[in-house]
Amino acid sequence: MNQIVLVGRVLMIQEPATSMWAISTGQDLALLVLAIVVLVGAVLVGAVAVYLLVILKKVLEPTEATKPVDTRTWWQRVSGLRPLSQEKELEMEHAYDGIAELDNPTPPWFMGLFYGTIAFAVIYWLVFHTFRTGSIMEQEYTQEVAIAEKERAAYIKLVAGKINENTVTMLTDKKGIEAGQALFTQYCTACHGQNAEGKVGPNLTDEYWLHGGTVKDVFHTITEGVPDKGMISWKRQLNPLQIQQVTSYVLSLQGTKPAGAKEPQGEKVAPAAAPTPKVAMN
Repeated sequence: MNQIVLVGRVLMIQEPATSMWAISTGQDLALLVLAIVVLVGAVLVGAVAVYLLVILKKVLEPTEATKPVDTRTWWQRVSGLRPLSQEKELEMEHAYDGIAELDNPTPPWFMGLFYGTIAFAVIYWLVFHTFRTGSIMEQEYTQEVAIAEKERAAYIKLVAGKINENTVTMLTDKKGIEAGQALFTQYCTACHGQNAEGKVGPNLTDEYWLHGGTVKDVFHTITEGVPDKGMISWKRQLNPLQIQQVTSYVLSLQGTKPAGAKEPQGEKVAPAAAPTPKVAMN
């Protein structure tokens, strides 16, 4: 039974010796040719219609002799302004309650800005999101933070490299003491208490010391630790500058007498320095 087939219908040929795609019948071939002819005819008709519209537009447009002369200055053309004498030319046909509407197009400067933003958006998308040749704000922030960290590490290495058990001195400036307090709170409160009153570790606010109470002694104790007493060495976690800051903070607490302070341990050592500047106790 003959069946109506679609234009361009093809069959899959199973034999490997033949073409994969083939026109099934002569009727299919005729329909395909007819479709091509119709398509070409439609294209030609469209082209003729466009041509006729162009000609009609030229006929209806006023000639150069009848066109009004544009006497505006270059600024008026860019800004889209027109003199009051040309308002009648801009009036639209309709009016409401005697109020006429003017046909003022969007100013050229605004359209230029509008299309410029579109062009900028396309370029920005291609550069930052398609080809990824530029750095978005998050990447710039990450890069700047990495650079700052390198510079900070280099500065600390330069300064801390000059501090050791022989050269260490007690800091008395507020910034250094506060930095030592922050480090003590982070690393030392578990054993020595929030205010250095002593827990598992000894009380650090009195005049008695197990391993020496001078600046150099405390610096050495923090640096090397006391393994047999359970205190680890902090020289891998803290650089010499940070150990100096913790040492200075601990020594600044002498004589503060916090509540619940542990009983004295070790030998009495004269205070290394007055506990100044005062640091607020928690």
